[in-house]
Amino acid sequence: MPLNDGDDPATKPDPLAPLFRTRVDERGTEHSGETDDVVAEEMPVAMVYNGISHAVMMATPVDLEDFATGFSLTESILDRPDELYDIEVHFSPAGATVEMTIASERMFALKAQRRNMTGRTGCGLCGTESLDHAIRDIPEVGAHPAITDEAVQKAVRELKQHQPLQAETGATHAAAWCDVDGTILAVREDVGRHNALDKLVGHWLRQGRDFGRGFALVSSRGSFEMVQKSAMVGIGCLVAVSAPTGLAIREARKANLTLIGFARPGRHVIYHCGQTSAEAGAMQENKT
Repeated sequence: MPLNDGDDPATKPDPLAPLFRTRVDERGTEHSGETDDVVAEEMPVAMVYNGISHAVMMATPVDLEDFATGFSLTESILDRPDELYDIEVHFSPAGATVEMTIASERMFALKAQRRNMTGRTGCGLCGTESLDHAIRDIPEVGAHPAITDEAVQKAVRELKQHQPLQAETGATHAAAWCDVDGTILAVREDVGRHNALDKLVGHWLRQGRDFGRGFALVSSRGSFEMVQKSAMVGIGCLVAVSAPTGLAIREARKANLTLIGFARPGRHVIYHCGQTSAEAGAMQENKT
């Protein structure tokens, strides 16, 4: 992975590199003096649909095809991955542009609700024009497999092993997709927690897979945006290493989504338990 030398102030970070090498002065520590340091990179990423720029997000410049795909699906721009016909990423000194060609009916719908949405890291509502647009209707995810305490703890213990950018820089979030037994199947990282989840969603669905069995684990708080993004693509269980918000819990209840917070080695808190597949089956049997 290429790293740039940041000694020259005129040196610009390579947009293809998610890491940037610089020199820092660690005065006031036992290692006082100049030393090399590696930091996470971020840059503006423009989401362009059929030639029209819709949003600019700050993101780590890696896995941008996954990011754009996941963003399009979790933000309801696309209903299905096959509505994205083509995707190309272009870099310039100003940032990255992701050019997407989408189905005409989806572009028509996007134009009807289009708003200028300039986002920043960790800010999911920048650019929203009114309170009516602040919180979208959330879909129900339906019954999903029960996730055991053992599975949650297994995934939590293993997450750090799948976070190379975090290990290098201490500045990135991760989103992981885990099997029902807690095995981590895929991970994406980014400086923004929403971006990491979007990248994971895009990666998984671009492989032709779905979120029918398993759970998502995120290295951040369980905000309402994370709950909404999860529900939009059918993720039935979201596990966060930090606290959820009250709005996130209410949204999880609306969506029938299992929401778990404070997931640390040895403990986690279940804030809402959605209906499991076994419970749904039992109810159906009772009806018949």
